[in-house]
Amino acid sequence: MQLVPVSSKKDRKEFIGFPVRLYKDEQHWIRPIDIDIEDVFDPAKNKSFRTGDCQRWLLKSNNEVIGRIAAFILEKKSDQEKELSSGIGFFECINDQQAADMLFNTGKQWLEERSATYMDGPINFGRRDRWWGLLTKGFDLEPNYQCNYHFPYYQKLFENYGFKTYFEQYTFVKVIKEPVHPRLVYKSEMVAKDPDYKVTHFKMNEFDRFAKDIIEVYNKAWVNHEGVSTISLEQGKAIMKRLKSVMVEELIWLAYYKDEPAAIFVNIPEVNQVLKYVNGKLNLLGKLKFLWYKSRIKRRKVLGIIFGVSPEHQGKGVDGAIIVAFADEANQNHPQYETIEMHGIGDFNRKMILVVKQVGGDIRKVHTTFRYLFDRTQPFERMKSI
Repeated sequence: MQLVPVSSKKDRKEFIGFPVRLYKDEQHWIRPIDIDIEDVFDPAKNKSFRTGDCQRWLLKSNNEVIGRIAAFILEKKSDQEKELSSGIGFFECINDQQAADMLFNTGKQWLEERSATYMDGPINFGRRDRWWGLLTKGFDLEPNYQCNYHFPYYQKLFENYGFKTYFEQYTFVKVIKEPVHPRLVYKSEMVAKDPDYKVTHFKMNEFDRFAKDIIEVYNKAWVNHEGVSTISLEQGKAIMKRLKSVMVEELIWLAYYKDEPAAIFVNIPEVNQVLKYVNGKLNLLGKLKFLWYKSRIKRRKVLGIIFGVSPEHQGKGVDGAIIVAFADEANQNHPQYETIEMHGIGDFNRKMILVVKQVGGDIRKVHTTFRYLFDRTQPFERMKSI
């Protein structure tokens, strides 16, 4: 077996193409969009390169790719953070422990040379809501857009090497027509009695205003959580504009207090239901395929992508107000959507788990983030609850 750093156009093509061969008989796997993967490793597209670096490798046997991996390191963001952020991702491998160990050792050595003390994985070189965590439950479900899908044997490859669970992220799946928790209904009714609160859905003809309000609440609600960075107005609008072609305004809800944004619940029709037909390509032909299938495929799944309440409005019932408003609208006017998936809920975020449990549904997918400490005598601790 031979490890080859990815450096040429051919290497990059093989890095993208290896999973296509590996998962060719797996009916639930959906090929990621090629450019989405390439953008992670493009300094012009990924701002993580401003304070970090990455490297990726191919593992070959008899000149055939049998594995791949990338390693990432980011400088600390503040004086309070004592360590670098470091880890590996985009790991794919045949069911062979020796091959997996070679890939893990390569990432470990590269990180140690850059003063890292641990290796998390599989992670992304950037935001935690993309390509993060090893799928350890939910192999019978298709992956959502920019979410990892893996073979069940990957867990043993990680654990046999010495990785331990650092935290888990849950995906809750709920049948939309099932009633929401009575406590959320009570909260909604309580908010309705306060004339200072107003609940409304997104309106495309006021796109910039609503996008700005969503970004404002997101930053207030999530900025103090580990691994979550502030989004600038410019970055947020760019993200929203990318979603614009798949957005349904009645699936996005906001609560206002005296005309100031207080809470958000952002949902979109899950796009992998359509993207699976473009075979990873969003060139001209791929875009035409996307538009054709989008107009003809009955999309049954909604993806909950952002939920947040500004700190000053937490505990006042606005979470229930926007959830009930979404459920009422979906059931009355959009019955084609049968289920909602709320993903990326960390096991360390007890408050958010409580809210999602009130929304309803079951944990159908789990993505596990593992950690490997380079000092094997150091006691291991899971991520602290918030």
